[in-house]
Amino acid sequence: MTFTRRNLPHLYFERGIYFITFRLADSLLVEIIADLIRSSRNSKNIKDKRIFQKFDSILDSGKYGANYLKNDNVADIVKHCLHYPHNKDYKLICYCIMSNHVHVVFELLENNKGISKIMQSIKRISARKSNEILHRSGTFWQDESFDRLIRNEKEFYKILRYVLMNPVKAGLVTHWKDWKNSYCHPEFIESIPE
Repeated sequence: MTFTRRNLPHLYFERGIYFITFRLADSLLVEIIADLIRSSRNSKNIKDKRIFQKFDSILDSGKYGANYLKNDNVADIVKHCLHYPHNKDYKLICYCIMSNHVHVVFELLENNKGISKIMQSIKRISARKSNEILHRSGTFWQDESFDRLIRNEKEFYKILRYVLMNPVKAGLVTHWKDWKNSYCHPEFIESIPE
């Protein structure tokens, strides 16, 4: 087990199923993040769901930033980078690529190189290739990602549905299968609502 902390706490185990969200560098304004942090500090319940729901709804709105992931070529690069470690470092369970952020769920395999290195590789390669396509330079992804070890089967299926239903919740499609930038391992498709 490894514990690290920058702005977010990160607790990594050698094995397990992880839910990770990473976002574009310009997807949230500094002022909005500061307001969310202030709200969480003022909340009596540190796990106040309203704060996380507000964070999610701001990201889902795509209101801030360039929303580079709307570009089909950029989304395809991210898809490739998510699929590449499948059966090497992890078993890819599902993902959803939104306009400015990505949710992914995977199960670490034995002898994996560790979440930090896996995510660093995905973000580095996808950023370099995306910047080339977009004819831009500079920071592409936000430095840190949100990550959570999934602790039980109930939580697993709740998160699986959360990830795949994200475009439905955001009002972009009526059925999760209609979102072209989602993936679910065939083993779990039947557990997602129709």
